[in-house]
Amino acid sequence: MAGFYILYSAMNRRSFFTTLAGASTLGSLAGTANAQAVQRKGRLKQGITGGCLRGMPFEDQCREAARLGAKGFDLVGPDRFPILKKYGLVPSMVPSGSGIRDGIIHKELWDKFEPRMNADIDIAAEAGAPNVIVLAGERKRANDSAAMSDEQGLDNAATFLNRLKKHAEDKGVTLSVELLNSKVNHPRYMCDHTSWGAELCKRVNSPRVKLLYDIYHMQIMEGDVIRTIRDNMQWIGHFHTAGNPGRNEFDLDTQELNYRGICKAIADLGYQGFLSHEYGPSKGKDPIKLLDEMMTICDV
Repeated sequence: MAGFYILYSAMNRRSFFTTLAGASTLGSLAGTANAQAVQRKGRLKQGITGGCLRGMPFEDQCREAARLGAKGFDLVGPDRFPILKKYGLVPSMVPSGSGIRDGIIHKELWDKFEPRMNADIDIAAEAGAPNVIVLAGERKRANDSAAMSDEQGLDNAATFLNRLKKHAEDKGVTLSVELLNSKVNHPRYMCDHTSWGAELCKRVNSPRVKLLYDIYHMQIMEGDVIRTIRDNMQWIGHFHTAGNPGRNEFDLDTQELNYRGICKAIADLGYQGFLSHEYGPSKGKDPIKLLDEMMTICDV
């Protein structure tokens, strides 16, 4: 199981993070060794993914994230849960057996996925982790003769999640189906519109099957982010952030997404889940300083 988590870890699932340098990070650590903890308003529980502080040892990432007010850490496996616990961080989104390419819409993979994902649910429940990520998969795999239709993908995904939902309900763990863009980053990914994901949730009809609404991805595919979130909040269980264009930090001067307004809208809806940052710092920028700035923007 440990080998599987390494294969699917957040550190290698997002290729654009690979250009981030570690030298500036070491300088950042020296400057923050005695820094004070940051007190946040707390209307939104913020978390991070490893790419935000890429180049730092994992324990340093946890320490700095907690100091800056983060409450969760997404997409790390159980081998790292003790370090999260040391710094008061929740494993807010546990990796799973499904993948961006080979996901749950493909029936031929179900016999492999089902025991893995039931085990992932057990791992999450034991650790007090609220969510397990679920990936729909690509419309056309390497050996497929034709791309799968969206309707067939919905039928397949709903059938598979109906096989898992009782176990998730019994364990109090939410299966979070991630929305990704198929325009820039993942050209054949099936779950690429909120309407598809919401329809999937309706068909499964479980309080433990929700959407991971990635704001960056849905800005690319749909725009109209605040209205879409308001209209579909009952189906959303988790959020990811990143700036667009570029998938880097989301400052208020160069990016088309106003995260302050988005986060205020989310908080005003009474949202109780996590909003986790999944951006990669621009080259040459201080990742710790940037994380503080991004968390401040979202601290509404």
